[in-house]
Amino acid sequence: MRIFRQIESVGPALRGSAVAIGNFDGVHRGHQALLELARERAAARGARAVALTFEPHPAKVLSPDSAPRLLTTPARKLERLRTAGMDAVVVQRFDRDFARNSAEEFVERFLVAGLGAADVVVGWDFTFGRGRAGNPEVLAHLARGSFQVHTVQPVRQAGEVVSSTRIRQLLGEGQVEAAAELLGEPFVLDGSIVRGKGRGTGIGFPTANLAPETEIVPADGVYTVLCAVEGIEGVLGGAASVGTNPTFGEGERTIEVHLFGEFGHLYGRRIAVAFLYRIREERRFDSVQELVARIGEDVRIARTQVAGWSGPAPVLVPASNF
Repeated sequence: MRIFRQIESVGPALRGSAVAIGNFDGVHRGHQALLELARERAAARGARAVALTFEPHPAKVLSPDSAPRLLTTPARKLERLRTAGMDAVVVQRFDRDFARNSAEEFVERFLVAGLGAADVVVGWDFTFGRGRAGNPEVLAHLARGSFQVHTVQPVRQAGEVVSSTRIRQLLGEGQVEAAAELLGEPFVLDGSIVRGKGRGTGIGFPTANLAPETEIVPADGVYTVLCAVEGIEGVLGGAASVGTNPTFGEGERTIEVHLFGEFGHLYGRRIAVAFLYRIREERRFDSVQELVARIGEDVRIARTQVAGWSGPAPVLVPASNF
């Protein structure tokens, strides 16, 4: 998959392509419907399927105080677009200068002159141009025969519209299995392993402490996870704890993963953590002994669930550099 950092850098390479446009946060099933249609249109023309996305997320620029926490890092989003079968991705830098382009300028400068798109695929709620003046109907009008516009209607799962907002809500409630249904695979948190306080080692359950790069983290609780760790072949099962360690009276929120196996110190290594199941909510125990007994049960449950897992496994992505 080719990656272009600006529309201006594309040149003639993608002319005649089918271009799906979106922020693609999470690359969930709704987004996947756009990408699938772009692939179909590209195949019909013998052309390339292209995703046009924006970094940073437009809300981070236009309304930073109310911008959502994102489901994917830029690097994770690129990986998801690759696995969705895109031939190329154009990552357009979004800033206030870019936001000042009118809807007509966006079409003429970027879609026609810049990309030379033959087909443009957008979602039903797509907006573009200064003041969000454009929508799918405006896009079709402004195309003036230069390209065909295809609008994808909402994708529903269990009767509700699949959206990044809904997935954030589910993760905030700890419903990682329901979130996975909308994403099409388990939610993955990217980050690096940092030094913790060593309490897990002291009670017989050493943990890898995470410094997350992904903006959103599931609700406090204990989860069954599958991990890819830099320098270790394959994937590792584990039990993850998200929370404030209330038994020890700590207030800082941490993410700790007890990996199944012996690996020594892993500080500084990158890690991708896929959240498969929620085992329980976080709680305070009356004694360390009671906590240890409960962790033992959590680990037993997690081992059983990992052993029975037949779904996708996480892969590492590089640190994002957008």
